Amino acid sequence: MDEGQRERDMALAAHLRSKIRDLDFAALAVRVGAEPAPEQPDCLHFRYLGRRVELGRDTLRVDGLEPVDPRDLILLYNYLSSGGGPAPRCIWVGLESLPNSISKVRTLAAYCEQPLARRFKGRRRPLADVCGRLGPLPPAPEVASADFGAVIPVLPHVPLCLLFWDEAPEEGFDSRVKVLVDERVLDFLDLESLVFAAERMAERLMELDA
Repeated sequence: MDEGQRERDMALAAHLRSKIRDLDFAALAVRVGAEPAPEQPDCLHFRYLGRRVELGRDTLRVDGLEPVDPRDLILLYNYLSSGGGPAPRCIWVGLESLPNSISKVRTLAAYCEQPLARRFKGRRRPLADVCGRLGPLPPAPEVASADFGAVIPVLPHVPLCLLFWDEAPEEGFDSRVKVLVDERVLDFLDLESLVFAAERMAERLMELDA
């Protein structure tokens, strides 16, 4: 990330942080699937790709540390500033089904789906193992042709459904990954943050595979 972009992202993160300062955290907790801490009424606790988040009006820590990448700040502050909504129903749609998503579909493929397909080619079991290390996984939808599927809880109300087809050289097929989103996902994240959440999911799975 170039320095100019980092400065712009930090400015946006600061703006989003200012938007959450006056929110009712107790009411917000229910709508975003977070847990208020009785001893810290101005702090919400939730999980982000298996990591512990503590988010207060002026503080944000992931596993006890301040995030290094400002895009993580933007993602997490956006999640709260959205105001949340009813819990997802796990009715899965492709990103292309969401409005104004054409360019984001390409970004999702380049930074999430294709890297995962390359990394786990011929390695379905390791993929299942690293998915399981993110915590209890909701059941994935039954897709007859997929070799593996998992619902990854990126954030409490932002699950992503990962479908994996392994390579079949004898049939001329390369490995492939498709990521689906809950139909209500835009209640919780804008498209930009959603695609970044998927990118972070891919990075996390590959990190756990190291």
